[in-house]
Amino acid sequence: MVGVGARSGAPADEVLALVGAVLAEAGVPPERVRALATVAAKGREPGLLGAAEALGVPLETYDAERLAAVAVPHPSARVRTATGTPSVAEAAALAGGGVLLVPKRASRGPGGGPGRVTCAVAVQAD
Repeated sequence: MVGVGARSGAPADEVLALVGAVLAEAGVPPERVRALATVAAKGREPGLLGAAEALGVPLETYDAERLAAVAVPHPSARVRTATGTPSVAEAAALAGGGVLLVPKRASRGPGGGPGRVTCAVAVQAD
């Protein structure tokens, strides 16, 4: 499962670039992705929907309460304030079960500044 967090207005190309980089880092081919997952409040974000469509997978959403109950290695007070859960990308990746393969990574914005997207990858344990 690929968990994705995004600020409002993050474009699909930024989501796809980060997801592609994280999958490459993990050695996971894009065709093995079964879904992108995020917090329910972001379920109508055009950038996330566009990225899921481009990958040919659904965008699955989870309530903030469910994500808040998932133990993650990199919780964030800022994310909790914004979304109601201390993690979106890692928690969404883990919400369907499995183990974290790639912890949260963040995109880079124009000029190398902070980006608007985070991504994490979990895989089902064998």
